[in-house]
Amino acid sequence: MKATIERAALLKGLSHVQSVVERRNTIPILSNVLLDAAAGGGLKLMATDLDLQIVETVAAAVDQPGATTVSAHTLFDIVRKLPEGAQVQLSAADGKMLVAAGRARFNLATLPRDDFPVIAEGDLPTQFELPAAMLRQIIDKTRFAISTEETRYYLNGIYLHVAEEGPSGPVLKAAATDGHRLARVTVPAPAGAEAMPGVIVPRKCVAELRKLLDEVDGTVDLSLSATKIRFGLGTAILTSKLIDGTFPDYSRVIPTANDKLLKIDPKSFAQGVDRVATIASEKTRAVKMTLDRDKVVLSVTSPENGTAAEEVPGDYTALGFDIGFNARYLMDILGQIDGDLVEVHLADAAAPTLIRENDKAAALYVLMPMRV
Repeated sequence: MKATIERAALLKGLSHVQSVVERRNTIPILSNVLLDAAAGGGLKLMATDLDLQIVETVAAAVDQPGATTVSAHTLFDIVRKLPEGAQVQLSAADGKMLVAAGRARFNLATLPRDDFPVIAEGDLPTQFELPAAMLRQIIDKTRFAISTEETRYYLNGIYLHVAEEGPSGPVLKAAATDGHRLARVTVPAPAGAEAMPGVIVPRKCVAELRKLLDEVDGTVDLSLSATKIRFGLGTAILTSKLIDGTFPDYSRVIPTANDKLLKIDPKSFAQGVDRVATIASEKTRAVKMTLDRDKVVLSVTSPENGTAAEEVPGDYTALGFDIGFNARYLMDILGQIDGDLVEVHLADAAAPTLIRENDKAAALYVLMPMRV
Protein backbone atom coordinates (compact mmCIF):
# COMPACT_ATOMS: atom_id res chain seq x y z
CA MET A 1 0.00 0.00 0.00
CA LYS A 2 1.26 3.48 -0.87
CA ALA A 3 -0.72 6.71 -0.62
CA THR A 4 -0.18 10.46 -0.18
CA ILE A 5 -2.69 12.53 1.73
CA GLU A 6 -2.97 16.06 3.05
CA ARG A 7 -2.42 16.33 6.82
CA ALA A 8 -5.66 18.26 7.52
CA ALA A 9 -7.84 15.67 5.72
CA LEU A 10 -6.10 12.74 7.42
CA LEU A 11 -6.29 14.41 10.85
CA LYS A 12 -10.00 15.10 10.50
CA GLY A 13 -10.74 11.51 9.46
CA LEU A 14 -8.56 10.03 12.21
CA SER A 15 -10.10 12.27 14.88
CA HIS A 16 -13.48 10.73 14.03
CA VAL A 17 -12.41 7.09 13.92
CA GLN A 18 -9.94 7.00 16.83
CA SER A 19 -12.54 8.09 19.38
CA VAL A 20 -14.43 4.82 18.75
CA VAL A 21 -11.30 2.83 19.71
CA GLU A 22 -11.19 1.92 23.40
CA ARG A 23 -7.99 2.91 25.24
CA ARG A 24 -7.69 -0.50 26.87
CA ASN A 25 -8.14 -3.58 24.72
CA THR A 26 -7.62 -7.26 25.42
CA ILE A 27 -7.73 -7.91 21.64
CA PRO A 28 -4.75 -6.06 20.09
CA ILE A 29 -6.32 -5.52 16.67
CA LEU A 30 -9.18 -3.51 18.23
CA SER A 31 -6.60 -0.82 19.11
CA ASN A 32 -5.92 -0.40 15.40
CA VAL A 33 -7.43 1.57 12.56
CA LEU A 34 -7.83 -0.14 9.19
CA LEU A 35 -6.36 1.89 6.33
CA ASP A 36 -7.60 0.80 2.90
CA ALA A 37 -6.21 2.61 -0.15
CA ALA A 38 -8.42 2.08 -3.22
CA ALA A 39 -7.10 1.85 -6.78
CA GLY A 40 -9.26 4.78 -7.94
CA GLY A 41 -7.92 7.07 -5.20
CA GLY A 42 -9.27 7.70 -1.72
CA LEU A 43 -8.30 6.25 1.63
CA LYS A 44 -10.85 4.43 3.76
CA LEU A 45 -10.34 4.61 7.55
CA MET A 46 -12.20 2.15 9.74
CA ALA A 47 -12.34 1.50 13.49
CA THR A 48 -14.52 -0.69 15.70
CA ASP A 49 -15.06 -1.86 19.29
CA LEU A 50 -17.20 -4.82 18.07
CA ASP A 51 -20.43 -2.97 19.00
CA LEU A 52 -19.83 0.27 17.10
CA GLN A 53 -18.05 0.74 13.78
CA ILE A 54 -17.12 3.87 11.85
CA VAL A 55 -15.89 4.10 8.26
CA GLU A 56 -14.67 7.41 6.86
CA THR A 57 -13.37 8.01 3.33
CA VAL A 58 -10.82 10.78 2.77
CA ALA A 59 -9.29 12.06 -0.48
CA ALA A 60 -5.83 10.64 -1.19
CA ALA A 61 -3.50 10.05 -4.12
CA VAL A 62 -2.97 6.28 -4.26
CA ASP A 63 0.22 4.96 -5.94
CA GLN A 64 -0.28 1.40 -4.81
CA PRO A 65 -3.63 0.07 -3.57
CA GLY A 66 -3.66 -2.10 -0.48
CA ALA A 67 -4.71 -2.26 3.16
CA THR A 68 -3.17 -2.59 6.59
CA THR A 69 -3.98 -1.84 10.24
CA VAL A 70 -1.97 0.33 12.63
CA SER A 71 -2.45 1.72 16.16
CA ALA A 72 -5.23 4.30 15.92
CA HIS A 73 -4.17 6.53 18.83
CA THR A 74 -0.46 6.45 17.83
CA LEU A 75 -1.18 7.42 14.21
CA PHE A 76 -3.59 10.16 15.35
CA ASP A 77 -0.99 11.62 17.75
CA ILE A 78 1.68 11.56 15.02
CA VAL A 79 -0.50 13.31 12.44
CA ARG A 80 -1.69 15.83 15.05
CA LYS A 81 1.92 16.87 15.71
CA LEU A 82 2.93 17.19 12.05
CA PRO A 83 3.22 20.73 10.65
CA GLU A 84 0.14 22.28 9.06
CA GLY A 85 -0.10 21.89 5.29
CA ALA A 86 2.20 18.83 5.27
CA GLN A 87 1.73 16.07 2.70
CA VAL A 88 1.72 12.73 4.54
CA GLN A 89 3.04 9.65 2.75
CA LEU A 90 1.85 6.28 4.01
CA SER A 91 3.50 3.12 2.73
CA ALA A 92 3.04 -0.35 4.18
CA ALA A 93 4.97 -3.56 3.54
CA ASP A 94 6.32 -6.56 5.50
CA GLY A 95 4.47 -5.91 8.76
CA LYS A 96 5.56 -2.23 8.99
CA MET A 97 4.12 1.08 7.90
CA LEU A 98 6.24 4.12 7.10
CA VAL A 99 4.67 7.51 7.84
CA ALA A 100 6.69 10.30 6.20
CA ALA A 101 6.05 14.05 6.18
CA GLY A 102 8.76 16.65 5.47
CA ARG A 103 11.81 15.49 7.40
CA ALA A 104 9.90 13.34 9.87
CA ARG A 105 9.86 9.54 9.54
CA PHE A 106 7.94 7.03 11.65
CA ASN A 107 8.08 3.26 11.29
CA LEU A 108 5.03 1.66 12.90
CA ALA A 109 4.17 -1.97 13.56
CA THR A 110 1.10 -3.23 11.71
CA LEU A 111 -1.30 -6.16 11.98
CA PRO A 112 -2.81 -7.90 8.93
CA ARG A 113 -6.06 -6.49 7.58
CA ASP A 114 -7.61 -9.99 7.37
CA ASP A 115 -7.68 -10.14 11.19
CA PHE A 116 -9.69 -6.90 11.42
CA PRO A 117 -13.31 -7.56 12.54
CA VAL A 118 -16.17 -6.04 10.57
CA ILE A 119 -19.72 -5.73 11.93
CA ALA A 120 -22.02 -7.77 9.69
CA GLU A 121 -24.96 -5.44 9.10
CA GLY A 122 -27.31 -8.00 7.59
CA ASP A 123 -30.54 -6.74 6.13
CA LEU A 124 -31.58 -3.19 7.20
CA PRO A 125 -35.20 -3.03 5.97
CA THR A 126 -36.22 0.36 7.43
CA GLN A 127 -34.64 3.32 5.60
CA PHE A 128 -35.39 7.02 5.89
CA GLU A 129 -33.75 10.45 5.99
CA LEU A 130 -33.65 12.99 8.80
CA PRO A 131 -32.32 16.57 8.60
CA ALA A 132 -29.02 16.78 10.51
CA ALA A 133 -30.37 19.76 12.50
CA MET A 134 -33.37 17.70 13.67
CA LEU A 135 -31.16 14.77 14.70
CA ARG A 136 -28.92 17.19 16.64
CA GLN A 137 -32.00 18.56 18.43
CA ILE A 138 -33.25 15.04 19.29
CA ILE A 139 -29.88 14.08 20.80
CA ASP A 140 -29.21 17.36 22.64
CA LYS A 141 -32.63 17.45 24.30
CA THR A 142 -32.61 13.82 25.49
CA ARG A 143 -29.13 12.44 26.03
CA PHE A 144 -28.52 14.04 29.43
CA ALA A 145 -31.24 11.74 30.83
CA ILE A 146 -29.62 8.49 29.59
CA SER A 147 -28.91 6.16 32.53
CA THR A 148 -25.31 5.21 33.34
CA GLU A 149 -26.33 2.27 35.53
CA GLU A 150 -24.98 -0.83 33.80
CA THR A 151 -27.44 -3.09 35.67
CA ARG A 152 -30.35 -1.39 33.89
CA TYR A 153 -28.66 -1.76 30.51
CA TYR A 154 -31.95 -1.20 28.63
CA LEU A 155 -31.89 2.44 29.86
CA ASN A 156 -28.31 3.02 28.59
CA GLY A 157 -29.46 4.67 25.36
CA ILE A 158 -32.07 6.72 23.51
CA TYR A 159 -35.29 4.89 22.61
CA LEU A 160 -36.53 5.72 19.10
CA HIS A 161 -40.00 4.63 18.05
CA VAL A 162 -42.89 5.68 15.83
CA ALA A 163 -46.38 6.29 17.23
CA GLU A 164 -49.71 7.21 15.67
CA GLU A 165 -50.91 10.51 17.02
CA GLY A 166 -54.29 11.79 15.96
CA PRO A 167 -55.07 13.43 12.61
CA SER A 168 -51.53 14.79 12.12
CA GLY A 169 -50.28 11.28 11.26
CA PRO A 170 -47.39 9.25 12.67
CA VAL A 171 -44.66 10.86 14.79
CA LEU A 172 -41.12 9.82 15.64
CA LYS A 173 -40.43 9.89 19.37
CA ALA A 174 -37.07 9.81 21.12
CA ALA A 175 -36.98 9.15 24.87
CA ALA A 176 -34.32 8.70 27.54
CA THR A 177 -34.69 8.12 31.28
CA ASP A 178 -32.60 7.13 34.28
CA GLY A 179 -35.56 6.52 36.58
CA HIS A 180 -35.29 9.99 38.18
CA ARG A 181 -36.04 12.09 35.10
CA LEU A 182 -37.41 11.54 31.62
CA ALA A 183 -36.75 13.50 28.43
CA ARG A 184 -38.86 13.01 25.32
CA VAL A 185 -38.78 14.72 21.91
CA THR A 186 -41.54 14.32 19.31
CA VAL A 187 -41.02 15.17 15.62
CA PRO A 188 -43.06 14.35 12.48
CA ALA A 189 -42.20 10.82 11.28
CA PRO A 190 -40.13 10.93 8.08
CA ALA A 191 -41.32 8.99 5.02
CA GLY A 192 -40.15 5.39 5.28
CA ALA A 193 -40.10 5.27 9.09
CA GLU A 194 -43.72 4.18 9.58
CA ALA A 195 -42.99 0.47 10.02
CA MET A 196 -39.76 0.80 12.01
CA PRO A 197 -39.33 -1.32 15.16
CA GLY A 198 -38.77 0.50 18.47
CA VAL A 199 -34.97 0.56 18.97
CA ILE A 200 -32.58 1.60 21.76
CA VAL A 201 -29.48 3.39 20.40
CA PRO A 202 -26.55 2.90 22.84
CA ARG A 203 -25.00 5.84 24.71
CA LYS A 204 -21.57 5.53 23.01
CA CYS A 205 -23.15 5.51 19.54
CA VAL A 206 -25.17 8.63 20.49
CA ALA A 207 -21.97 10.42 21.62
CA GLU A 208 -20.02 9.58 18.44
CA LEU A 209 -22.99 10.45 16.22
CA ARG A 210 -23.37 13.84 17.91
CA LYS A 211 -19.70 14.68 17.24
CA LEU A 212 -20.05 13.78 13.55
CA LEU A 213 -23.29 15.77 13.18
CA ASP A 214 -21.43 19.05 13.79
CA GLU A 215 -19.92 18.66 10.32
CA VAL A 216 -23.09 17.64 8.45
CA ASP A 217 -25.40 20.31 7.00
CA GLY A 218 -27.89 18.39 4.89
CA THR A 219 -29.68 15.17 5.73
CA VAL A 220 -28.59 11.95 7.42
CA ASP A 221 -29.51 8.55 5.96
CA LEU A 222 -30.78 6.11 8.60
CA SER A 223 -31.06 2.39 7.92
CA LEU A 224 -32.05 -0.03 10.66
CA SER A 225 -33.28 -3.46 11.64
CA ALA A 226 -34.29 -4.73 15.08
CA THR A 227 -30.61 -5.34 15.98
CA LYS A 228 -28.48 -2.82 14.00
CA ILE A 229 -28.59 0.83 12.94
CA ARG A 230 -26.51 2.66 10.34
CA PHE A 231 -26.11 6.42 9.90
CA GLY A 232 -24.85 7.79 6.57
CA LEU A 233 -23.19 11.15 7.27
CA GLY A 234 -21.58 12.32 4.05
CA THR A 235 -18.06 10.82 3.98
CA ALA A 236 -18.63 8.87 7.22
CA ILE A 237 -20.77 5.82 7.94
CA LEU A 238 -21.51 4.91 11.57
CA THR A 239 -22.89 1.42 12.27
CA SER A 240 -23.93 0.24 15.72
CA LYS A 241 -25.49 -2.76 17.37
CA LEU A 242 -28.66 -1.83 19.23
CA ILE A 243 -29.36 -2.57 22.89
CA ASP A 244 -31.14 -5.92 23.13
CA GLY A 245 -33.74 -5.12 25.76
CA THR A 246 -37.23 -3.74 26.31
CA PHE A 247 -37.53 -0.03 27.05
CA PRO A 248 -40.16 0.59 29.75
CA ASP A 249 -43.56 2.05 28.86
CA TYR A 250 -42.50 5.58 29.81
CA SER A 251 -45.84 7.15 28.82
CA ARG A 252 -47.27 5.86 32.13
CA VAL A 253 -45.08 8.27 34.15
CA ILE A 254 -45.97 11.37 32.11
CA PRO A 255 -48.51 13.17 34.32
CA THR A 256 -51.71 14.36 32.66
CA ALA A 257 -53.61 15.81 35.64
CA ASN A 258 -51.06 18.14 37.25
CA ASP A 259 -53.30 21.14 37.98
CA LYS A 260 -50.84 23.61 39.55
CA LEU A 261 -49.02 25.68 36.93
CA LEU A 262 -45.90 27.76 37.45
CA LYS A 263 -44.70 29.91 34.54
CA ILE A 264 -41.18 31.20 35.06
CA ASP A 265 -38.10 32.46 33.21
CA PRO A 266 -35.89 29.36 32.81
CA LYS A 267 -32.61 31.28 32.94
CA SER A 268 -33.23 33.17 36.19
CA PHE A 269 -34.78 29.98 37.67
CA ALA A 270 -31.69 27.89 36.75
CA GLN A 271 -29.30 30.58 38.02
CA GLY A 272 -31.19 30.77 41.33
CA VAL A 273 -31.08 26.97 41.71
CA ASP A 274 -27.37 26.98 40.89
CA ARG A 275 -26.60 29.69 43.46
CA VAL A 276 -28.43 28.13 46.41
CA ALA A 277 -27.14 24.64 45.48
CA THR A 278 -23.58 25.87 46.11
CA ILE A 279 -23.94 24.79 49.74
CA ALA A 280 -25.99 21.63 49.10
CA SER A 281 -24.37 18.36 50.14
CA GLU A 282 -22.71 16.55 47.21
CA LYS A 283 -24.67 13.37 47.90
CA THR A 284 -28.25 14.63 47.68
CA ARG A 285 -27.96 18.00 45.85
CA ALA A 286 -31.49 18.70 47.16
CA VAL A 287 -33.09 22.12 46.68
CA LYS A 288 -36.46 22.99 48.25
CA MET A 289 -38.96 25.05 46.25
CA THR A 290 -41.58 26.91 48.28
CA LEU A 291 -44.33 27.98 45.89
CA ASP A 292 -46.29 31.07 46.78
CA ARG A 293 -48.39 33.58 44.85
CA ASP A 294 -46.27 34.86 41.94
CA LYS A 295 -42.96 33.76 43.43
CA VAL A 296 -40.81 30.75 44.23
CA VAL A 297 -38.44 30.67 47.20
CA LEU A 298 -35.50 28.34 46.57
CA SER A 299 -33.73 27.14 49.69
CA VAL A 300 -31.07 24.68 50.82
CA THR A 301 -30.31 23.54 54.36
CA SER A 302 -27.01 21.74 54.80
CA PRO A 303 -25.89 20.38 58.20
CA GLU A 304 -22.24 20.97 57.22
CA ASN A 305 -22.44 24.31 55.40
CA GLY A 306 -25.46 26.26 56.67
CA THR A 307 -28.47 27.61 54.78
CA ALA A 308 -29.19 29.55 51.58
CA ALA A 309 -32.35 31.05 50.09
CA GLU A 310 -33.28 33.04 47.00
CA GLU A 311 -36.60 34.38 45.76
CA VAL A 312 -37.39 34.10 42.03
CA PRO A 313 -40.47 35.83 40.55
CA GLY A 314 -42.86 33.64 38.60
CA ASP A 315 -46.49 33.41 37.51
CA TYR A 316 -48.20 31.10 40.07
CA THR A 317 -51.77 31.39 41.38
CA ALA A 318 -52.57 27.95 42.85
CA LEU A 319 -52.29 26.90 46.50
CA GLY A 320 -48.77 27.22 47.87
CA PHE A 321 -46.75 24.16 48.92
CA ASP A 322 -43.16 22.86 49.25
CA ILE A 323 -41.45 20.42 46.88
CA GLY A 324 -37.83 19.28 46.59
CA PHE A 325 -35.71 18.45 43.52
CA ASN A 326 -32.18 17.36 42.73
CA ALA A 327 -30.54 20.65 41.67
CA ARG A 328 -28.37 19.05 38.97
CA TYR A 329 -31.35 17.31 37.33
CA LEU A 330 -33.45 20.48 37.41
CA MET A 331 -30.65 22.57 35.88
CA ASP A 332 -30.05 19.96 33.14
CA ILE A 333 -33.69 20.26 32.07
CA LEU A 334 -33.85 24.07 32.32
CA GLY A 335 -30.67 24.27 30.21
CA GLN A 336 -32.59 22.68 27.31
CA ILE A 337 -35.35 25.33 27.26
CA ASP A 338 -34.72 27.81 24.43
CA GLY A 339 -37.52 30.33 25.10
CA ASP A 340 -38.04 32.98 27.78
CA LEU A 341 -40.74 31.05 29.61
CA VAL A 342 -41.04 27.51 30.92
CA GLU A 343 -44.18 25.78 32.20
CA VAL A 344 -43.80 23.69 35.36
CA HIS A 345 -46.90 21.52 35.91
CA LEU A 346 -47.12 20.34 39.54
CA ALA A 347 -49.50 18.16 41.56
CA ASP A 348 -48.05 17.68 45.05
CA ALA A 349 -44.74 17.12 46.85
CA ALA A 350 -44.61 13.42 45.95
CA ALA A 351 -45.93 13.32 42.37
CA PRO A 352 -43.85 13.54 39.15
CA THR A 353 -43.58 17.09 37.78
CA LEU A 354 -43.99 17.91 34.08
CA ILE A 355 -41.73 20.59 32.57
CA ARG A 356 -42.04 21.97 29.03
CA GLU A 357 -41.74 25.22 27.12
CA ASN A 358 -45.44 25.10 26.12
CA ASP A 359 -47.96 22.58 24.79
CA LYS A 360 -46.64 23.03 21.22
CA ALA A 361 -42.98 22.33 22.12
CA ALA A 362 -41.31 19.21 20.66
CA ALA A 363 -39.56 18.41 23.96
CA LEU A 364 -41.18 17.40 27.24
CA TYR A 365 -39.51 16.53 30.57
CA VAL A 366 -40.66 14.69 33.69
CA LEU A 367 -38.80 15.05 37.00
CA MET A 368 -39.34 13.02 40.15
CA PRO A 369 -39.32 15.09 43.37
CA MET A 370 -37.09 14.43 46.40
CA ARG A 371 -37.90 14.49 50.08
CA VAL A 372 -36.51 17.68 51.66
